[in-house]
Amino acid sequence: MSRTIEIKRSGATAKDDPNCFNRLHWALPPVAKASPGDYIVYETRDALDDQFGSAATAADVAGADFSRVHPMTGPVFIEGAKRGDALAVTVVDIAPNDYGYTAIAPGFGFLRDVITGPFIVNWKLDRLAAVSDQLPNIRIPMCAFPGSIGVLPGKPEVAEALDREGALAAAGGFVLMPEPKGAVPATLFGEGAPWAAEGLRTVPPRENGGNMDVKAMQVGTTIMFPVLVDGAGLWTGDIHFAQGDGEVCGTAIEMAARVTLKCEIVKSAGSSIRFPHVIGGGQLRNAEPSRFHAVIGLPVKDAGWVPPHLAYLDSPKVAALRNLSEDLTLATRDALLRIIDWMVANKGLTREQAYAVAAAAVDLRIGQLVDVPNCIVSAVLPLDIFID
Repeated sequence: MSRTIEIKRSGATAKDDPNCFNRLHWALPPVAKASPGDYIVYETRDALDDQFGSAATAADVAGADFSRVHPMTGPVFIEGAKRGDALAVTVVDIAPNDYGYTAIAPGFGFLRDVITGPFIVNWKLDRLAAVSDQLPNIRIPMCAFPGSIGVLPGKPEVAEALDREGALAAAGGFVLMPEPKGAVPATLFGEGAPWAAEGLRTVPPRENGGNMDVKAMQVGTTIMFPVLVDGAGLWTGDIHFAQGDGEVCGTAIEMAARVTLKCEIVKSAGSSIRFPHVIGGGQLRNAEPSRFHAVIGLPVKDAGWVPPHLAYLDSPKVAALRNLSEDLTLATRDALLRIIDWMVANKGLTREQAYAVAAAAVDLRIGQLVDVPNCIVSAVLPLDIFID
């Protein structure tokens, strides 16, 4: 018979909670054990470890400690799971907290060079929708999913991540390398701890899953992970009440939540999965808007300007060009800026408000990749969210 295994939260912050961590490594010990078919209930913290409340201001965002991103709940040892297997994890339920936020942090986000922040929207949440006094004519329906969910990386995966991310950082890429400050648990990853130099940051997703921010992973879907350590080490956190595909400002509608997962082991199937797969039914169809306004973006730019995502390559060709070839990132940026400008002109929002709305509700979609040099990305704004 199925049991219910509860992973409770305790303490004011993640460092006070024995069931939390914010660095990834194969040496993390399990906080509980479960069998396939059990219901595992995780009491999670929000992505910034409860640094904000309903009266939070832009000054609070500017003063936040981002070394504490993301506090995860777990890991849980799954009986019978062996490296080389696959773990099929079904999202059974997500019960939201009554508070959430969307924040623009200086130096982070897709448009960090244009809309710099700090800025915050404080949301009131229930199982139906999110509303905010700061955005009085907007109502975002609940479309919850785990922003971060995964299994523990194995020794080879930790070594591979450190090698490839370290090389990118050395080349000038935007990478968050191991950082002892704010690390949880400090006994493993803090200053002078045995794995301080190997505690992977939780911002980038990897082979073990992690901070994927894919809203397809809604209640009722099943996520397939490769098992990379015996026992799998299943964990979750960084739960999103709602998000547009892209999470463009760096946060969705972030919240603490109570998340119920159920898993099964698929023996010897892990070798066919490098990165997670998602299996679902009508979840995405149910999240589609009944009315929308879409803006098309192309990989075009002003002469003399180098997009942030290409700056680290130091290419002498990029600045002079006004059109880049097959550049999805530039096309996405173009579409996003244009939908923000449309909201400012037609919905009376500031650019910061529109950027936050885009993170919570605008879906960025690839239109085509073959009409060289101009691939197309659409920014799709659901009009249902506006209260007329």
